[in-house]
Amino acid sequence: MTARARLEGVGFYTFVAGFVIFCLAPFFWTFLTSLKGPTTIFDVPIRYLPNPPDLINYVQIFQLDRFRWALLNSTIVASSATLISLVIGSLCAYAIARLNFPFKNLLLALVLGISMFPGIAIIGPLFREFNAWGLTNNYLALILPNVTFTLPICIWTLTAFFSDLPGELEESARVDGCTRIQAFYKITVPLAAPGVFTAAILLFIQAWNEFLFARTFMSQPTRLTATVAIAQFEGADIAAQYPWGQITAASIVITLPLVVLVLLFQRRIISGLTAGAVKG
Repeated sequence: MTARARLEGVGFYTFVAGFVIFCLAPFFWTFLTSLKGPTTIFDVPIRYLPNPPDLINYVQIFQLDRFRWALLNSTIVASSATLISLVIGSLCAYAIARLNFPFKNLLLALVLGISMFPGIAIIGPLFREFNAWGLTNNYLALILPNVTFTLPICIWTLTAFFSDLPGELEESARVDGCTRIQAFYKITVPLAAPGVFTAAILLFIQAWNEFLFARTFMSQPTRLTATVAIAQFEGADIAAQYPWGQITAASIVITLPLVVLVLLFQRRIISGLTAGAVKG
């Protein structure tokens, strides 16, 4: 390796390290703040490290009924939206991958366009419709929009996998007496497990982090999701209008499940994102 190549390598990795630190610094600062007591967060000079670490913020947020309800609501909405999107999206992706029909590419382009459509553009009409149907403060008011915006991701991800799988296995299963739908669930889906798992993680993360629809369609304290509940934390008085200790602790709590999922299944996720990328 020449000196120039070595220098370029050092510069590249220095840039990558700096970029990673820049991205992770806010999360690290949030975690440190969550371990500070209410009286030490605004100390001057600033205490960068909590001394000693204090878990009072975590204790206080779990004593709040509305936050416990919010975690349950987020779990129900995200899990339901993920499951529905996987069922519908896998069938759509299979049809696109296996069947030849007119305007297939146009359909994929429309699916991609839906994924890029801003949700705020339809928030008004949706609110009027849900209000007329009596769906405000109902889980369906969040599940249906989440399915709409997570479904394109599922279809695009799984179409690549199903296209890459050999169709001969399904034909053999049909010769043995399976229907097309039985061959799909017994042969194709297990073979595409990395892609299905990857799609499930991506869909769950998007639905879990959703804020706009939850803030608009839910007003009852027992129906708020975690992201909205954090935004509505209030201090005890004007001097402490925003309880930053509780806000940062709650942010860590709702982020932790996503981080754990990614860390535990990172190999499956990477495999899922790359398995359908190369054919032949």
